[in-house]
Amino acid sequence: MKIHTPYAYKAIDAETGATQRLYVTPSGKLPSVTTILNKTQSADKQASLAAWRKRVGYAEAQKITTEAARVGTHMHLILENWAKGIDAPETPPGFEYMQAVSMAQQVKMNIERDLDEVWGTEVNLYYPQTYAGTTDLVGVYKGKPTIMDFKQTNKPKKREWIDDYFLQGAAYGMAHNKLYGTQIENIAIFMCSRAGEWQLFEAEGDEFKSWTHKWMKKCLDFYENK
Repeated sequence: MKIHTPYAYKAIDAETGATQRLYVTPSGKLPSVTTILNKTQSADKQASLAAWRKRVGYAEAQKITTEAARVGTHMHLILENWAKGIDAPETPPGFEYMQAVSMAQQVKMNIERDLDEVWGTEVNLYYPQTYAGTTDLVGVYKGKPTIMDFKQTNKPKKREWIDDYFLQGAAYGMAHNKLYGTQIENIAIFMCSRAGEWQLFEAEGDEFKSWTHKWMKKCLDFYENK
């Protein structure tokens, strides 16, 4: 893996409110990719989430969500530092952190052979007048410029369950192409379950373009109903 910095990535400040996250960009304050996805959720998805919370109990659902978020944060930080070529920060030992270490190791084992170049981690991006966000990793994967995201999950997922992840990747790819004149048409989602089960999901070429069309439809829906 080679760390290569062909682009001068700039940090963008963000403001997080109760229901949305805004990035303060040269193009003005723009909603985050996650905010747009949350605000344009289908009725079926909203109903499914509500049914799950009711089934497991609201307190238990909150506990599961919070714990998963903490594990995910640890895993992301470990992988971010690895991609930068620096040691992970010392963290007091604990079950959640040690689980994140194991998950991060599983991700590294499965991607390092094909990760040719790292251009940047936690890269802030925006599409003028439309949206902004932060991608976990951008660089060259399997010989192609790629938007990459690290995902943790409580249990393995089917491809048809992760539309939002592909929409995120398409959004970041479009923004990177717009800002830096690149031609990224590849998304790679690196996923590991709490039990250490590894999954790789990819989209490229025509499928990538299809996701960009779906993402722009999401943006239109968001602004029309704002």
